[in-house]
Amino acid sequence: MSTAPATSSRDLPHPATGDIRLEAVLHALSDPMRLQIVRELAADGDELTCSQFVLPVTKSTSTHHFRVLREAGVIRQCYRGTAKMNGLRRDDLDDLFPGLLDALLAAAVRQAVRLGG
Repeated sequence: MSTAPATSSRDLPHPATGDIRLEAVLHALSDPMRLQIVRELAADGDELTCSQFVLPVTKSTSTHHFRVLREAGVIRQCYRGTAKMNGLRRDDLDDLFPGLLDALLAAAVRQAVRLGG
């Protein structure tokens, strides 16, 4: 899989749209913490900093979850000053896998209601 090259030490590599694989997206979204991150990004509709997410895991584990999502092509990350911004790659995912993201997000909401969360 090719990734967009990093042009400086603060640029983060992302897969090109054509290189995003369904298996990688599904794997990334199979973890409850990563699914929660995506749900929050989808609900916000804009970019959020890493610190805006309240996850019950260590900072290093949070970093791992964001990296998995970025490398799968689910999110885009960039630095703005000292903040690392996270945005959902909704357009890319919708173009490649029409309806998939909406179906997964709706299923996650139904599951949360069913489980009382």
